[in-house]
Amino acid sequence: MNVWDPFVRLFHWALVLFFFLAYYLEGDWRELHSHAGYTVALLVSFRIIWGFIGTSAARFANFVVPPRDISAYLSGFVRGTSEPHAGHDPAGAVMILVLLTSLLATTITGMSLFAMEGSGPLVGTFVTRWPGHVVEDLHEFFADFTVILVLVHVAGVLVTSRVHQQNLIAAMITGRKKSRP
Repeated sequence: MNVWDPFVRLFHWALVLFFFLAYYLEGDWRELHSHAGYTVALLVSFRIIWGFIGTSAARFANFVVPPRDISAYLSGFVRGTSEPHAGHDPAGAVMILVLLTSLLATTITGMSLFAMEGSGPLVGTFVTRWPGHVVEDLHEFFADFTVILVLVHVAGVLVTSRVHQQNLIAAMITGRKKSRP
């Protein structure tokens, strides 16, 4: 069945590329690092908007569930009784929200640092009055935290693919997912 629309797939792989480009270039090639970071900020902004107006599987309202549903899904997953979902399962939904939040924090702190140097769209705003060392520490923390989240995300995708007998990586490339294993 078709699940992931072209925007979601393009967003996903572009985000992978530009986040890791920015992360890899940290400390070097400052201008390219900041442009990659701005691209991440734009991608995340568009994904948040798409979460409200996009296709069914992309809408937050269709996959964000209450904590009790997340707990029930995870409990069933551990017992081997959870059912595959057409779109994001409850654990994947949590990961998306946490990743988007961490990416927003990373990009906002990065843009704040750039503003403190006199560049970027936040120049002249209140962020230039924040203590630079605190903002830099937060920027590095959220960048590193995002890498940890990505590793957990990839592990979750691999385990879920195996348990539910669905190739979730292929689904994020083709947009199609098996409806039943």
